[in-house]
Amino acid sequence: MEFLPNIYKWIEILLRWSHVMFAILWVGNSFLFNYLDNKLEKNATSGEVDAEGILQHSGWFYRLERLKVAPEQFSKNLIIFKWQSYLTFITGILLLIIIYYANAKILMIDKRVNENITPLMGIAISIFSIIGSWLIYDLICKSKLINNKIIFPVVLLIIGAVISFCFTKIFGSRFAFLSVGLILGCIMFFNVFFVIIPNGKNITSSALKKKEFDLNLSISAKIRSVHNNNITFLVLFVMLSGHASFIWISQYNWIILSFLAIILGLIRHYFNLRAKKKI
Repeated sequence: MEFLPNIYKWIEILLRWSHVMFAILWVGNSFLFNYLDNKLEKNATSGEVDAEGILQHSGWFYRLERLKVAPEQFSKNLIIFKWQSYLTFITGILLLIIIYYANAKILMIDKRVNENITPLMGIAISIFSIIGSWLIYDLICKSKLINNKIIFPVVLLIIGAVISFCFTKIFGSRFAFLSVGLILGCIMFFNVFFVIIPNGKNITSSALKKKEFDLNLSISAKIRSVHNNNITFLVLFVMLSGHASFIWISQYNWIILSFLAIILGLIRHYFNLRAKKKI
């Protein structure tokens, strides 16, 4: 049975490769569509076309139009970008289970940090933190805070910093750092699964039935998409942080992570504003 360990290693490496590949596709889609939304020129003369532009790639020109209303007919090749997100999440959860949850006693729990936490408790706390963080974030998004462009991110940053600090008192330093990335990555997926895709399906269904759709569905989906876009740099950094032990092993790792959230979020926001030519 000597081949069994190798099979396990192959499964792990293939999952890692798949997770990175699907994440690249997902992030690429996010960057492209947010860039196009910011870059396309407004069309004030058309009652149907909201914005338009021309792309050039590999010797070909592509005409792009963003419509104000649903088209009269849908192509059979209507493209909905969702599987990149779904597969990134699925492979990520599988990696979490087979690497960390299966070896919780070694990779999650550090008795020097908290001797009262058992592996089972650690797993339960990890799962609860992911679900609880999503519920808190979703609740805030549905509140009036969503309309305040300063207070909203500050509130989320404070909550994130508190959660990060609490992790340092529960888990080993590496998993405490990684757990923040897990929460953010899962929130990105939940935004797609619970808001962006359902809203898109609702709009498409209304269009097929020749019914008017609720514009708030489009606005809500776009807001969540922008949120995903703004935290992408931070999530990618945490994904790669396993190779930078000097960061997560520090007793100030939660403070470092908070500053990274501000800096990387502002960088991503800067590029979005630049595409809109607002700076």
